Amino acid sequence: MDAQSPTGRVAIVTGASAGIGKAISRRLASRGFRVVLAARTPSALDSLAEELTTAGCTVSACIADVSSLESLEHLTEFTIRTFGRIDVLVNNAGGDCFAETDQISPERIQQTIQTNLTGAIWLVRLVLPQMKKQGSGSIVNMASTAGKHGPAYGGVYAATKAGLIGLTQGLRGELHGSRIRVSAVCPGFTKDGGIYDRIVQLTGKRISPLVGGTTAEAVAAAVEKAIRSGGPEYIVNWPPLRPMMILRECLPTFAETLILAASRRFLRRAATAESVER
Repeated sequence: MDAQSPTGRVAIVTGASAGIGKAISRRLASRGFRVVLAARTPSALDSLAEELTTAGCTVSACIADVSSLESLEHLTEFTIRTFGRIDVLVNNAGGDCFAETDQISPERIQQTIQTNLTGAIWLVRLVLPQMKKQGSGSIVNMASTAGKHGPAYGGVYAATKAGLIGLTQGLRGELHGSRIRVSAVCPGFTKDGGIYDRIVQLTGKRISPLVGGTTAEAVAAAVEKAIRSGGPEYIVNWPPLRPMMILRECLPTFAETLILAASRRFLRRAATAESVER
């Protein structure tokens, strides 16, 4: 099989049933990938699988909880049993955690780390033997711009995303010289799904234009580019946040002041609403 051609290649997408994961699944399936749709919600998975199958795509749904090692072992075995190979892993599943750090329960911290980071590490560990056996593969870890600069009230979430960036960098060094490529995709606030929509629902407010944002489809396009090109990192966010991140490397204090000014009030409302909701 041509490792560069999407046709017939097998991709696992976690968190496939909503938001960014759904956009990634649709994009890869439409390009000819055979996609294993993995998520926790059976009804949403079945609906997406039916939609893509009706469109002539080859997909298979597998209920999976990334916080469970047993569930991820089943997902890996299911994929190999169904399609005989694993060419692409998109570690997309994740959850948010925006609150004052001393107000977050130990259980919530553990859950966030388990879902956003530990599950991704487990799944990489599970798929790598198959990719090594094939002699090729692509792993895309869904990090975040929060992993580049932790937002106020989002330190726990940011820590997990920074961990994914570190995992990506370590794997790239470990697998250098092989045909297994590892990339991190770092979206900003995604305005048609995911954490941004949930915060808007909690607060009734939208974030400052200074922070920018992106769309699920733009993130899906970046994932496809990462699979095709294998670059180390793809930041997906409209200006001006991207130049701010470059500025941060040269003038960290000044850049931090700008980012906090643009986002702190919005995220403080989210943290307050989150505490009330819980």
